[in-house]
Amino acid sequence: MALFFDQDWFDRQLESLKHSHEDVAALLRLSPMQVAEIWKDQRELLPHEVSALARLLNSTPAEVADHAGVSTPVPPELEDADMETVMTRLDEMNGRLERIERVLVDLKSLVLEQSVSKSKEV
Repeated sequence: MALFFDQDWFDRQLESLKHSHEDVAALLRLSPMQVAEIWKDQRELLPHEVSALARLLNSTPAEVADHAGVSTPVPPELEDADMETVMTRLDEMNGRLERIERVLVDLKSLVLEQSVSKSKEV
């Protein structure tokens, strides 16, 4: 098991399959900066990310976790149908989170408007 994230192994795997860090970012729904943090061992992979990378790299979750560093969890094996259900649920949750974030921005705007109008009254 690698003590730290094994950049060389991941880069070799990606290169052999003609994939890039951008492909990893798209797959994991992360920014390029977040992928760079993973490669620099500044951000740990989550179990679902280990599974997704294993599929991308034609590897096993255990092998990906082994090269991702000592604290990387090996996700439980899921049937393909189970993974599809999980991904559907994650998509739904992502949509809800985006709506919540929009509402928070709207609320912040309202609070700022109220604050500005009260300060003008004084």
